[in-house]
Amino acid sequence: MDIKQVLAALAAIAQETRLGIFRLLVQVGPEGMAASKIAAHLAIAPSSLSFHLKELTHAGLITARSEGRFVIYAADIAVMNGLIGYLTENCCAGVPCGPAGCATNPGQPGAEPTPRQD
Repeated sequence: MDIKQVLAALAAIAQETRLGIFRLLVQVGPEGMAASKIAAHLAIAPSSLSFHLKELTHAGLITARSEGRFVIYAADIAVMNGLIGYLTENCCAGVPCGPAGCATNPGQPGAEPTPRQD
């Protein structure tokens, strides 16, 4: 991802409603969800939902496809993974991170995080 794509994606999800929509679509998976079901599930007015879906689509975080008279929205997992990869590519000086962050001995359970040298 380039910096402009990263900034657009982060700006799009830096809003409570859009973050909620994106998280719901990530949970639903690649089959996606119709706009009407997103609105019902998150209790969002259709006019407001339309604006938020447009922002997420322009940022590349979600895709839209037509199925009959419905528009189905789905999270673009490749873009999400690209964003996560961009944010973590220089993490821990190249040492793989575990659930608790950087470890001095990555393979050793309970290893303490390595202090940053910034």
